[in-house]
Amino acid sequence: MSGSQPTLAYILKGYPRISETFISNEILLLENLGFTIRLFPMRKGREDFCHESVKQIKARVDYLPTELLIELPRLIGPNIFCAVKQTKRYRRALATASRRFRRTRRQATFKHLFQAGYMTEKFLCKDPSICHLHGHFAHSPTSVTMFAAILSGLSFSFTAHAKDIYTSHPEQLREKLEQAVFVATCTRQNKAYLDDLKTGVGARIHCIYHGIDLDLFQNDDHRAAISPPYRLLTVARIIEKKGLPTVYQALRRLVDKGIDFEHTLIGDGDDRESVLRLIEELGLSSHCRWLGTKPHDEVLDQFRCSDLFILGSKIAADGDRDGIPNVLVESLAMGIPAVATNVSSIPEIVIDKETGLTVEQEDSEALSEALLQLLTDQQLRQRVINKGKALVSEHFDNSRLIVDLARLFVDADPRFENGVSMP
Repeated sequence: MSGSQPTLAYILKGYPRISETFISNEILLLENLGFTIRLFPMRKGREDFCHESVKQIKARVDYLPTELLIELPRLIGPNIFCAVKQTKRYRRALATASRRFRRTRRQATFKHLFQAGYMTEKFLCKDPSICHLHGHFAHSPTSVTMFAAILSGLSFSFTAHAKDIYTSHPEQLREKLEQAVFVATCTRQNKAYLDDLKTGVGARIHCIYHGIDLDLFQNDDHRAAISPPYRLLTVARIIEKKGLPTVYQALRRLVDKGIDFEHTLIGDGDDRESVLRLIEELGLSSHCRWLGTKPHDEVLDQFRCSDLFILGSKIAADGDRDGIPNVLVESLAMGIPAVATNVSSIPEIVIDKETGLTVEQEDSEALSEALLQLLTDQQLRQRVINKGKALVSEHFDNSRLIVDLARLFVDADPRFENGVSMP
């Protein structure tokens, strides 16, 4: 280690990403505990701005080549050198890649191997302080992480979220579970699924919620008694699993009942055009507005002036689904009652009639009735506001949750304990 501070390498899908604030928050909190971190994203973020927390991160960032064919010249040289220097390890990694390719016939498998070879030769072999690898998301980032661990001889772990779990080939995911030293996942339902997938060997799986900064999500202006026009908010990527058509169909039902409201949608995504067109077709243009993707401080402002938060999550055709959307945690923390669907792990945060109201996915009638109930029933609103804030305070405080994750890294490699200060 040459006396240098042991370094934790994070392999990411993209960085920085507005929709993955929980990852940048995690990195910053680990740095605040004393960890030295190095980031290896597979691509740059899509947005041209980032949250304030990203600007505070000190970790060095080295982007991996992204496109296999276009950037093959950058990938091939380091992989040749890696294969020559680490012949046995490279043969093992190549055999692993071949086995995984036979399962899925996805060429990305070899891209992940080449990215790992590039990272190993260019960085891991030249920085002896790096002593552990951690992939964020169980699909492609952890594929690169696993191959890099084989090539470098380092230990690895990963965090599994939602889409990366439920859209992954079970055998591909099981192989990662068996080789990792530990796995963290952000919901109890995810943990149960991964525990069932394991063969009994390999990583121990831990449920660690993402959590939020409770000091940041303060709102002294939340009110049980509200009046029209009601201010409704949805913050979501505009993709299938967010169930936005159901949300707007429910809002149409409110209009038909004579309910006066203003609905704001923050976010962007592949289904933007079809969702905006649906708003027009339903005659909701005078009630609904779309703001696009916004930085965190503007999202906070929207929370503070909202009466109710809505999320219509569903299980997408490819199996993709939400875990616990951070926006639901943030909403409850700020005393903004939420109506959501009971899909996946959402009932772990929105407990029906206790911390909010939940309905079945794609049931716009039930969703509209739940919206109306939480807008007009003052006693119910006050109860879910109080219980929602209490639940978040007890189970989603990231200053406490980060210590649980930090201990897993120290257990994986005791050298991390040097210089790390944990309560």
